Amino acid sequence: MRRLLLLLWTLSSLAQAEEGMWTYDNFPAEAVAKQYGFKPDQAWLDKVRLSSARLAQGCSGSFVSSQGLVMTNHHCAHSCIQQLSTKTKDLSQDGFYAADAGKELRCPNTEINQLEKISDVTARVEEATKGKEGKSFATAQKAAFSKIESECATSDKVRCDVVTLYAGGRYALYQYRRFQDVRLVFAPEFSIAFFGGDPSNFTFPRYDYDVSFMRIYEDGKPAATTHYFPFSKKGAEADELVFVSGHPGHTNREDTIAELTYERDILLPRSLAMMSEARGLVSEFGQRGAEQKRISTGLLFGIENGLKASKGRREALVEPSFFAAKVAAEQKFQAEIAAKPELKEKYGEAWNIIGRAVDRMRPLQQSYQMIEGGRGFDSDIFRIARTLVRHAAESSKPNEERLREFSESSLPQLKQRVFSEAPIYSELEELRLRFGLEKLREILGPSHPVVMKALGKQSPAKLAASLVKGSKLRDLAERKRLFEGGAAAIAASQDPMIKLAVLVDPEARALRKTVDEEINSEINRGHELIARAKFALHGTSVYPDATFTLRLNYGKVQGLTDAGVEVPALTRMGDLFSLHTGEEPFALPGTWLKSKAKINPATPMNFASSNDIIGGNSGSPVINKDAEIVGLIFDGNIWSLGGSYGFDPQLNRAVSVHSAGILEGLEKVYKADALVRELRGDKVGHH
Repeated sequence: MRRLLLLLWTLSSLAQAEEGMWTYDNFPAEAVAKQYGFKPDQAWLDKVRLSSARLAQGCSGSFVSSQGLVMTNHHCAHSCIQQLSTKTKDLSQDGFYAADAGKELRCPNTEINQLEKISDVTARVEEATKGKEGKSFATAQKAAFSKIESECATSDKVRCDVVTLYAGGRYALYQYRRFQDVRLVFAPEFSIAFFGGDPSNFTFPRYDYDVSFMRIYEDGKPAATTHYFPFSKKGAEADELVFVSGHPGHTNREDTIAELTYERDILLPRSLAMMSEARGLVSEFGQRGAEQKRISTGLLFGIENGLKASKGRREALVEPSFFAAKVAAEQKFQAEIAAKPELKEKYGEAWNIIGRAVDRMRPLQQSYQMIEGGRGFDSDIFRIARTLVRHAAESSKPNEERLREFSESSLPQLKQRVFSEAPIYSELEELRLRFGLEKLREILGPSHPVVMKALGKQSPAKLAASLVKGSKLRDLAERKRLFEGGAAAIAASQDPMIKLAVLVDPEARALRKTVDEEINSEINRGHELIARAKFALHGTSVYPDATFTLRLNYGKVQGLTDAGVEVPALTRMGDLFSLHTGEEPFALPGTWLKSKAKINPATPMNFASSNDIIGGNSGSPVINKDAEIVGLIFDGNIWSLGGSYGFDPQLNRAVSVHSAGILEGLEKVYKADALVRELRGDKVGHH
């Protein structure tokens, strides 16, 4: 993969062009003003922050009316859509529209967050970890995080997360308003939301209607939202300044060469191999019949999306000039530190600390992923069982000593997940669990203690079948009984999945303890030193790696030149129909074919922009300087897949559904008149 060497932000005191996933308390407003003649002030930033939304399961969204209406991608809402579907009523295949509030359907386990406040808690965390390393560092940091979060989360409606920024250089408390009553309002058919399927994924030009609408409720009524984005009358135009406010998931731009080498040579190849096998398995399952296809479509989409993203990341890391530039950047920075004796004494050992920890992780990686990471027991029922087993053990401990996901502030989300009414499909569970157990035995070996414990004398296929058939954890009442009954109920349980979770928990916890206390704690300590060194030399004129927290980015609507070919910034709805073949994944649904004559062919459908995005940004609003919706992020192009490690302004592009295309589809194809009125009207008092 061709990569320009403009992306090495780690050397620069200022980010290049539109590069940057900026926190709201450190947005480079002056740089925007200098380049585009518009300077976002604090009032504008506050309005945009409060109009942005996060789907806690891993996506972004935005508030788009005063009645709690949330816009996101179809693929972000797909788990809800699939969970609400049945054998006789497939909302994924047929689409869904609630013409009035009484027909809106509650999503079983969707949580939406609104960021209300950011507080700097660096001094408090650093005081707790001062002079500590290894286990004592990890223990002190975990306790500090849990204490800060529990003090902040005064009710279930408040979510508080301590966020590590600049790889440990800063710590911030993000306080959210939490909404767990989320209802589906509109979703198009899967075939138009993901038109072109996997072959078109991470490409441009695109013709996708990847949009859905949900609504947040409070006390059984649509929640009033004071802050929201109105729709622009025109939508995005070529070369226009646009902003993306969303939640990029995870980037590795601050990683050391030791970490990047480990990811390139160990993590990504192993992950690609397993995902490739899983893709074949789930694809075959979906071909067994209509019902098998219905229940596995979301899983297959996730695997294929992850597979393509991981391929792109590895291609970036194996590109010689790219990796050589990363090495040169690290060496140059180390030389800068070495040239200043006071900095060398404080920070010079950081890279060795991280390198030793990475070396320690290499022999543990597969055991950790398969056992503690759960890949060897890939099943929704097993995940529920492990959560119940661990909650029973952790809830009896002081809050600061618990595993992080079982702290008091995490309980609302944990309960929502465990008590979800989402359907669990036994046939698919058996398939996944069998595959996980087969890989567990294959990768760790038949004589590994956990393999022998888990399988005994049974084959993976027979064990998976007996576990899934014998477990009662599909029953919500049984899950509640075990959750409320605590350690005594778990100890007395004869449920085979509970017994398996109990059986493998000692080894899983031991691996977790080693990785948390001896490896990750040292990596975190090393990065904290590197971050302080960067601050000493460059201040905070750089942005932190993505952490699935709200970030703001600026760019412009822009095509690109790829291998000498000019790719325009916008696609048009009229061109969509020429791509229809009648065969998946290029088969348009009947609603669109019937509406062809009504649709204005010149209406923009998708567009590319120079915004710096990554996974997690899906569903992010694209807004203009007036804080109006002009688009909806749903993808990046193929060059953006290396965005985990850097940003190339010549090639990296974000891909969005155009706001005019969204309205055209709602109006002409779906006749969603009430929804269109809500999006176009109700602006009085907003500004």
